[in-house]
Amino acid sequence: MNQIKIGTCIPGKNLLEWLPGFMKYDFETYAITFHMGLGEIDIKKLAPKTMSILKNSNASISVLCLYCNPLQNKDHFDDLVKCIETAKGFECNSVSTFAGALEGESVESAIPRFKKVFSELTKIAADNNVTINIENCPMGGTMEKATSNIGFNPIAWEMMFNAIPNDNWGLEWEPAHQMSQLIDPMAQLKKWVPYITHIHGKDATIDYESIKEVGILNSKKFVYHRAPGFGSCNWSDIISILRINGYENSIDIEGYHDPIYKDEWEFTSQLHALKYLKQCRGGDFIKNPWDN
Repeated sequence: MNQIKIGTCIPGKNLLEWLPGFMKYDFETYAITFHMGLGEIDIKKLAPKTMSILKNSNASISVLCLYCNPLQNKDHFDDLVKCIETAKGFECNSVSTFAGALEGESVESAIPRFKKVFSELTKIAADNNVTINIENCPMGGTMEKATSNIGFNPIAWEMMFNAIPNDNWGLEWEPAHQMSQLIDPMAQLKKWVPYITHIHGKDATIDYESIKEVGILNSKKFVYHRAPGFGSCNWSDIISILRINGYENSIDIEGYHDPIYKDEWEFTSQLHALKYLKQCRGGDFIKNPWDN
């Protein structure tokens, strides 16, 4: 059993500036993130510069992420292909994205387009020895009116995996996005863990008193995304379920969401999550003194 590594997410646009500072601490992996396009960044040039910074460390790039809508936007599709083809330059074999959507239309109506687009993307990924991970973020959408990602709910996952076998693609899962749908993340994890290929370290708390008083169809917020260690989930249980089912990839903290530990407290939050998650995995691996 390989150790599950604990890392964090860094926005690609800030990567070269921020990475040296992050490396002063004990993050074991880094997920590089882009949103809705690569912009002016030449990702092929970014790769060797990044690996040069990491050269004398034990840390690695776990996943290259471009959260976009490749079902509707040709430039998003093209940028996603660039990420798949460039992942090896970062010495990783994992790319995360959204499943895309037909904006304003139902999840079900997008499945034929999803099958066409991701059949091509998973073929390109297979040719490059890359696994594609679909993040489980609703992006404000619903089953009736999706926005940019249909891959946020288990009903949608059933349709998606029926459309395309999961030979080299799976779910990038975190409990927060499921808790925002009032789904029990632990029950879900036990069922769907065979399909999970990457984990985001992000938790949530639910204000059940608010739900009891005014329900969820109002302007009052009832779910708060939190850094692991500040939310409601027991990550020792999450990691145990992952390990029982053979998960050996990383957990990368997705910061920049906690409503309390934010702004000048952001890094305090991330370091708290780092220490907490390492404790939840049992600390560092220690070899048995009787094993030769």
